Amino acid sequence: MARTTLTRTVLAAVSVVSLFALGACASDAGGEPAAGGETSGGADDGVITLGFSQVGAESGWRAANTKSIQDTLTVDNGFELKFSDAQQKQENQIQAIRSYITQGVDVIAFSPVVETGWDAVLQEAKSAGIPVILTDRAVDSSDETLYESFIGSDFVKEGEMAGEWVVEQYDGEGYQAVELQGTTGAAPAIDRKEGFESAIEGSDVEIIDSQTGNFTRAEGKTVMEGFLNKHDDIDLVFAHNDDMGLGAIEAIEAAGMTPGEDIKIVTIDAVKDGMQALVDGKINYIVECNPLLGPDLAEIAQKVVAGEEVEKRIVVKDEAFDQAAAEEALPTREY
Repeated sequence: MARTTLTRTVLAAVSVVSLFALGACASDAGGEPAAGGETSGGADDGVITLGFSQVGAESGWRAANTKSIQDTLTVDNGFELKFSDAQQKQENQIQAIRSYITQGVDVIAFSPVVETGWDAVLQEAKSAGIPVILTDRAVDSSDETLYESFIGSDFVKEGEMAGEWVVEQYDGEGYQAVELQGTTGAAPAIDRKEGFESAIEGSDVEIIDSQTGNFTRAEGKTVMEGFLNKHDDIDLVFAHNDDMGLGAIEAIEAAGMTPGEDIKIVTIDAVKDGMQALVDGKINYIVECNPLLGPDLAEIAQKVVAGEEVEKRIVVKDEAFDQAAAEEALPTREY
């Protein structure tokens, strides 16, 4: 039932009266209305109040994802956005979701920090009659009625694409790889690992060490430093996102080696910093994970509020880049 990226429709603007009455509305981390604003609690005036809980601001990808949501879910486009940053903590997201339920928003959307532990709060939203949309990351629940739709990339496929390229390039050379994992328990970390391992199965590429770097550049550097101190025979780094790969570059250079040559690097995301490192030859291959989910989220929210049926799983199309492709794409890159 999965489909590719939704058509990026032009969202209808609200009336001048609605614009004047609402003003700019965005919440702080606690999910409260902006000063001077009132919670609409319904879409009777044509404005959809949407509460969004973001994972955090751990990477360039996440910053681009947040910007896409905030730039799209505007008053001009018929939305009152209440935004909160969970700072990588599930308890903060649960608190934000409960705050949105109390406020009586029309729609709740969030990108889950981890896969498990959501059933209770999602049941609260369902009991309150508030539809939930998942973005970027999935939840592990046996009850799919707790959410309306999940919009995001196929993380297993991303890992497979990275692994397939590695096998194509290096199988038969006895490559020993280290893995910089994303946040433990997060869907992209679980799925990208699964996809990569399945792709290299049967080849002579071997993962000799694997550790979480929590999707951050700083931790990617620290973990890579540990790998370099522990192993003398690292041929390749597989990083679950660009930021950890960029941290690995810093560690490799500090150790007196040349990233992209002495140690090959394959990452996932394709944000501008990562793409520039690919162009510069410091990263060898990047699989894209498109963060521009704002238009898709807006379209699904509008349909849900209107009582229309929506796709349960919407798969965003991702590409992959070698150096030549990155050189071509980088000048017009949106993120």
